[in-house]
Amino acid sequence: MERQLMMTGIGGQGVQLAARVVTLAALAEGRHVQLFGSYGGMMRGGDTGATIVVGDGPVESPPTIAATWSAIVMHHDYWEPTQRRLRPGSVVLLNSTVFDKPVDWSGLHLVEVPATELAGTVGSVMAASMVMIGAYAAATRLVHLEGLVTGIGEALPEYRRQHRELNERAVRAGYELVAAPVAEAWPAPETVT
Repeated sequence: MERQLMMTGIGGQGVQLAARVVTLAALAEGRHVQLFGSYGGMMRGGDTGATIVVGDGPVESPPTIAATWSAIVMHHDYWEPTQRRLRPGSVVLLNSTVFDKPVDWSGLHLVEVPATELAGTVGSVMAASMVMIGAYAAATRLVHLEGLVTGIGEALPEYRRQHRELNERAVRAGYELVAAPVAEAWPAPETVT
């Protein structure tokens, strides 16, 4: 079984770091993973996105996908390519603090997360993407919370290690925001009696 996650936002929102943390968490949990990141030429304000394919066996899909099981949307700018890849029943986590565009969400599992606002309460709005992946883990169980925490430690470069605690608080705050999964990434097999 494979699950796809597309992440989109604007440069400076931490999309690439968050995608790497999810990838490291999935690998640590024994999953097979492919990650493809893309971003525009600007350091901040341009488009940025990542596609992660996670499997319980070797991943056969290329990391450039035609349809996705789930998405994390950090900003309304540049999100149309992700929108076109959503399929009926896709899980969408939306940064409701900044997303400002009318969209028909019918047929999707929408989870609105005030990620930028919540990140500000734990120390910095720059940690909004960490709030989102924490909420995503609670909403889908694609990866576990502790896997994300471990992934943060591995993903941060040495010169940014002082931000580890902030990012961990942000991931935990996002996780606690979602009371129950909206779709289980790895449903338990049905038992035959």
